[in-house]
Amino acid sequence: MVPFGGKFYNSLFLVWCLAYEIRLGDLFSFSFTEQYEAVEPADTVFAVAGEDVILPCSVKPNISVVDMRVEWFRPDLKNSLVHLYEDHDDRNTNQSQSYRGRTKLNHQELQRGNASLKLSTVQVSDEGRYKFMIHFVYMLLFYVYTTMNVLHLHQAVAGSPPVIIVDGFDQSGGLHLQCESEGWNPEPVLEWLDSKGVRLSSETTETHRNEDGFSVKHTVTVYETDSKIHCRVKLKHHMLETLIIPKEVESKVEPW
Repeated sequence: MVPFGGKFYNSLFLVWCLAYEIRLGDLFSFSFTEQYEAVEPADTVFAVAGEDVILPCSVKPNISVVDMRVEWFRPDLKNSLVHLYEDHDDRNTNQSQSYRGRTKLNHQELQRGNASLKLSTVQVSDEGRYKFMIHFVYMLLFYVYTTMNVLHLHQAVAGSPPVIIVDGFDQSGGLHLQCESEGWNPEPVLEWLDSKGVRLSSETTETHRNEDGFSVKHTVTVYETDSKIHCRVKLKHHMLETLIIPKEVESKVEPW
């Protein structure tokens, strides 16, 4: 059990309220026993500048948080408030200026314990660390706080145009092709397509990451040398593509 003010040690942060009993004279007694989980996203949150993004957060079990205080903030900023919901309304008087008019909580979803934040028109300056806090209030006599794990928001970056390398023909007439692209963030999707747009299965795939981003490399063997073969790399709204016509290189390549 984690004491109040202690460090959370799991990706699921548990807040325990055990056997609290509040007595108001001899009129009645109130006891509360429950377990709550603030569920973090499985992966880093990525966004594209100019687009909208959802910063996910939910409370398990799905209890309503309509009557509670919900706060999103940036611990790395001096004016850290990103969004505040309290007393059944958004209270953003002290909101950081750069977020004015760009944040929204779905009040209907709050009834299901979903306090995910929508951030509109993402800016490069939005990149950073975000935290979520919810204040549970019971009879205004004690508070329990739970803080969600840090979210990272990064701008998606398009890499270099894909390059197709001819790796020779085999004895059965198959043409071995290799396609590579680098400098993407996060990891992109690379796919081969024939002249009709049908996806071809890659034989080998490689992904590497360095300080410049992700590089991807896929190979394929094709036998229909009259058609065009496309290599396409895509990430959200970014898409780069190159093509090769095997027949044009057939006479220039020696068989294995």
